Amino acid sequence: MSSTPTPPLTAATLDMVHDAAVPAYDRDAVTPGIVHFGVGAFHRAHQAMYLDRLLAADPSARGWGICGVGVRPADTAMRDALAPQDGLFTLTLKHPGGAAETSVIGSIVEYLYAPDDPEKVLERLADPAIRIVSLTVTEGGYNFSPATGEFDAANPDIVADLAGTEPPRTVFGLVTEALARRRDRGIGSFTVMSCDNIQGNGHMARSTFLAYARLRDPELAQWIEANTRFPNSMVDRITPATPPELTDEVTARTGVVDAWPVVAEPFTQWVLEDDFAMGRPALETVGVQVVDDVTPYELMKLRLLNAGHQALCYFGYLLGHRYVHDAASDPDLQNLLRRYMTEEGKTTLRQLPGVDVDVYIETLLQRFANPAIGDTIARLCQDSSDRIPKWLVPVIRERLADGRRSELAAAVVASWTRYAEGVDEQGEPIEVVDSRAADLVPRARRSRTDPLAFVADREMFGDLAEQEGFTTPYLAALDALRTKGARATLTELLS
Repeated sequence: MSSTPTPPLTAATLDMVHDAAVPAYDRDAVTPGIVHFGVGAFHRAHQAMYLDRLLAADPSARGWGICGVGVRPADTAMRDALAPQDGLFTLTLKHPGGAAETSVIGSIVEYLYAPDDPEKVLERLADPAIRIVSLTVTEGGYNFSPATGEFDAANPDIVADLAGTEPPRTVFGLVTEALARRRDRGIGSFTVMSCDNIQGNGHMARSTFLAYARLRDPELAQWIEANTRFPNSMVDRITPATPPELTDEVTARTGVVDAWPVVAEPFTQWVLEDDFAMGRPALETVGVQVVDDVTPYELMKLRLLNAGHQALCYFGYLLGHRYVHDAASDPDLQNLLRRYMTEEGKTTLRQLPGVDVDVYIETLLQRFANPAIGDTIARLCQDSSDRIPKWLVPVIRERLADGRRSELAAAVVASWTRYAEGVDEQGEPIEVVDSRAADLVPRARRSRTDPLAFVADREMFGDLAEQEGFTTPYLAALDALRTKGARATLTELLS
């Protein structure tokens, strides 16, 4: 006797879902007002969740649905997961005490994979109904040098898009062509809203998109500069990669199969500058902080949470930890985190009226130690060449400019160098996942005989290798890591 197959999550099976909240609005009435590039776990746990809240709370918001767009080969997996599910997916929040709550998110009402039909994507972007184009394309997706901030016009995909002989293959090519069509048709510009972890993410989006547009058509670039808005934002929610067991867990709880569920912590924050060309959804009604200047908030997050993750991950890996909550519960690492945040990161922040930074730091330590999330050290260690230059190096630079050293931050850079050698303290291989791994690993190994070889990369570190205030603590920590190991290095560093 065969059992009845568990149905997939679709619009038709929503009424079969149990023990989970489902969209409290008519999805058939929701139309796209936002096109989002980079639909991944974070977007679905964050922006899509906020829009889902808004659609449930305000019937007049039904014109703010999301059309997700993928451009990379890896995005076919998201297409294949979301398209059969009518854009629906589950979000499970894991609380520190072990409680879990699952909801079905319905704000993504369309998903397009650009290589399948570039023209369809372009016409969706050119549709007057689209008023916002949002981005979570990661730091590397902005195609710029971490040290100089200059747009990389030599990128082969950029070169191909600028040639114009084939349909656009990059987000720059697609967005700029769509803006050209809107200009030519007398349609106003949408707003480009970055939601990536980059300081001044709106400024970076503006700089890189304008750089591409100038290469394509200077007059179009002038139109974009005059008409397109690029608000800055700060986003925060720890969202690990989906663990393999989550699918079965969600199925057992809800009675349906989600091809790609998402898990996240309960904490969430979004601070967004109020600078939009064609209006915006009333996000402030569902918990978003809409402000005039996001800078103080983003500095707090980038230099405490994000840089704190970097302080945790390399030392944590070398100490044998593989999960973030285990590393964050290690007394030495907990001490390193608290002291880095309090003694170094905090000292570079601006005034934040109404925010108790010390309370924020303690909240971060509790969030990092949440065992229910199951976030991995490997996730925090990947793409470090995109992260360290933006999150940790600015702290070191600002303190040096004020005549103060950053011994703890320098030690974190040393721990990255030791990790990037690709071999742990037991002689086991480390998989260094980074777009620049082919250069980073040889540099890290070469630094055993040429001590400053790793940090001499000006693209990542500028002139730090020439500043004694950085090199002295950096080299001391690196030598200790190699001769005494991570535990003894931390003991000495924190004594």
